[in-house]
This record gives sequence, structure tokens and C-alpha cells, in this order.
Amino acid sequence: MELETLLVIAMFASFMGLLLLGFPVAWVLAGTGLLFAMVGHVLVEQFDANLWFTWNGTIGVLDARIFGIVANELMVALPLFIFMGIMLDRSGIAEKLMHSLVRLLGPLRGGYAVTVVIVGMLLAASTGIVGASVVLLGMLSLGPMMQANYSKSLAVGTACSVGTLGILVPPSIMLVLMADRLGTPAASVGKLFMGALIPGVMLGLMYILYIVLLAWWKKDAAPAPTYSERMDAKAWLDVFRAVVPPMVLIVAVLGSIFMGIATTTEASAVGAAGALLMALLSKRLTMEVLKESLYQTSRTTAFIFGIFIGATVFAAVLRGLGGDDVIRDAITGLPFGTTGIMITILFITFLLGFFLDWVEITLIILPLVAPVVFSLGVEPVWFAVLFALCLQTSFLTPPVGFALFYIKGVCPPGITTRHIYLGVLPFIALQLLGLVLVFCFEPLATWLPTRVYGGQ
Repeated sequence: MELETLLVIAMFASFMGLLLLGFPVAWVLAGTGLLFAMVGHVLVEQFDANLWFTWNGTIGVLDARIFGIVANELMVALPLFIFMGIMLDRSGIAEKLMHSLVRLLGPLRGGYAVTVVIVGMLLAASTGIVGASVVLLGMLSLGPMMQANYSKSLAVGTACSVGTLGILVPPSIMLVLMADRLGTPAASVGKLFMGALIPGVMLGLMYILYIVLLAWWKKDAAPAPTYSERMDAKAWLDVFRAVVPPMVLIVAVLGSIFMGIATTTEASAVGAAGALLMALLSKRLTMEVLKESLYQTSRTTAFIFGIFIGATVFAAVLRGLGGDDVIRDAITGLPFGTTGIMITILFITFLLGFFLDWVEITLIILPLVAPVVFSLGVEPVWFAVLFALCLQTSFLTPPVGFALFYIKGVCPPGITTRHIYLGVLPFIALQLLGLVLVFCFEPLATWLPTRVYGGQ
């Protein structure tokens, strides 16, 4: 085995080892990169990752990339979408939706859980922030479902799993990052948004179907309430008033992108302004709420960009060691065809989701495997949507499934970690089933982008 290959393997092993020891991701990425940069300069004759300056004094590879991250217009959309999600969380829209739809669907078996799925889908298309969605859905729904004698596992599994739709249903910050990392017009943000729309809605409908069938099969899992409020004209008007604001915001953001009226960055500004207006109209916008929203936006954005810069260091050194060639040879050397290679990549991504967050996988693994997959003639949007579906499971798979920790923090007494794990298992299976469906029927991801963008 060549020295460069050994160094690439040692670099990945060091990264995983330090991460499992509990060190912060951004520091592990940057620190591992700098350590192996020094090793590479000493041991590798053709090491070509100039981290700081080239010999003629101009800015080197890493500096140009870091400045490129900060100057990238597409990345401006990240803090704006994050602010939109946090402000909508503060506007009270979710509470109104939950209360009005419970009156409509509550009398049905599993009606509370179905309501959670519908509200979660609207939140996913409005906010795209998984942590906020999971916590909010848990706070709003777990208490009422427990009072209605729902199965603890079903109640907590529904709230936890539906909240993760925000990472897939556009506008999604994960899709924005993926488009930037793929760096090809064939997988632009608009195309990824369109490609993920049908699979995202399909997952939500699969959740509803599962809940309805479970409630029919196991009567005690999701019983119908013994009483219900009458649906009069005022109740229907409340439902209309609760559903219209988030729908208008969704149409304003996604519609402006799909119709070519605005770029992704401009549409994110429209979304942020719209969320601010909704909070103002709902009389929830105070100076304290605004300060807290700006603080949370800055903190989340800094976290993502810190990992972004660390990943840039890691990737630059990895390429200098010939990591691209090692990974390409390893993938193309598999004794499978294109389909087998795709399945292998998705399976490895699924396993990595047990230990890594979606941000690290998107920033490190995706840029390494995507060029190899595209060279095999795979449609970029289809692969990106499959990758996104696979990453969605990382929020629910222990030991680092972040949605599991989010929901645990708001669970009422009586719901244990065992209930959470058992509750999310069927939804992980549904996510994998959705992944299989998109894998087998490529038009689920490519039909809408083709209709909207044609061959562009």
C-alpha cells in the first residue's frame, strides 16, 4: 500500500477517533487537517495543498476557499432561512394550526397524530429548522396525546419523526449546502428544492397512512376521544385563518424561486421579512423576541460556518494527499455496476449517520463521492435527493440522533428513552422505504425539476 493511501486512511481514522472522544467537530476537522498537512509536507514529495501562501506570495488554496465561503452569495441564504424558521417559531402559527386542526381531525382514530403530521409538514415547508420543529411539535402535542390515552411510543415517535421533515422539504438549509458542495448547474438550489418536494410530501403521506392503519389495527394505540367540539362556521374560519399564513409564505418563497422571479438568496430575504411580518401581526413581536431570534440565528450560523471552514481545511489537505484518487479508485474498484456502487454509497452514508451529523457528511463525504457518481452518468438531482433522504435518517438513529435529544428535553413524565427509540423505529423504516421508492422510480425526484427547468 502506497504512503499516500496510508495517510488518507490514517487521516479519516484520526478524525473519527477524535470525534468519538467528544471533541468539537469544527476543531477536529481543522486540527486533523493541519496535523496531516505538516505530515504531508514532510513525508510526501508531491504534496500540493498550499495551506497559507504559495511561493510567489499570493494567497494559497485554503485562503481563497475560506474567503470564497464568506463571499459566496448563496451562503447568505443560510442565516436568512434560519431567521425565518426561528421567527415563525415565535409567531404562534404552529399553536393556531394545532388547535384548529385538532377540532377538525380530533374525533377520528389517530386524529391527533395525523394533525401532528400535517402541522409538521407545514412547519417543514415554512421553517426548515429541525430542532425548532421537533421541540415545538413535542411541546404542543405530547400532552394532549397522553391525555387521549395514545400509545406513548406512537405519540413521541410521531412528534420526533415528523419534525425531521424540515431537513428535506424545501426550503431546506441542507439542500442549500448540498447545492453549494456539488457545485454544478445540473444540481442548483432551485432544482434540488423541486426534486425534494415530491419525496418530502410522499414521506408525510406515508406517515399519515401508517398512523391510520395502526389506529385501525390496534384500537388502543390511538383511540378516538369520547367527546369532540362541533365544527361550526367559526371553527372552519379558524382553520382557514391558521392555514393561510404559512401557505402564503411557502408560495412566496418557493414560488419566487421556481418562477424565476428571485434567486435563492433573494427568496430567503422574502421569507425572513414575511416571518417577521407574521410575528408582528400576531402581536408576538417584542424587542426581547427579536433579540433572542437574532442571537439564535447568529449562533446557528456560526456553528455551520465553523464546520464549513474546518471541512475546507480537511478537504484541502485530503486532496493534497491524493484522497480523491484513493476514494475514486476504491469506489470504481467495487465489483458492482453503477446500481451496486450507488447502493454501497447510500449504505455507507446511512451507517455514518449513526455517528456523524448531516452537516459533516454533507461537507466532507458528499464532495468526495459525487464526482465519481456523476462520472458514471448518474442524474445529479436524483443522486442528491437520495443522499438527502439517507441523511434524514441520521436525526433518528442513535447514538447521536439529534432529534432524539430534542424530543427527550420536552417529554412529559412517564415517557422514557425506550419509548422514544421504539417510537421512531417504524418511522426510520418508512424513511428507508421512501428512499427505496425514489431509488426505484427516479422520476419521483427528477420529473418536477425537468418540468420546471427543462434541460437547463
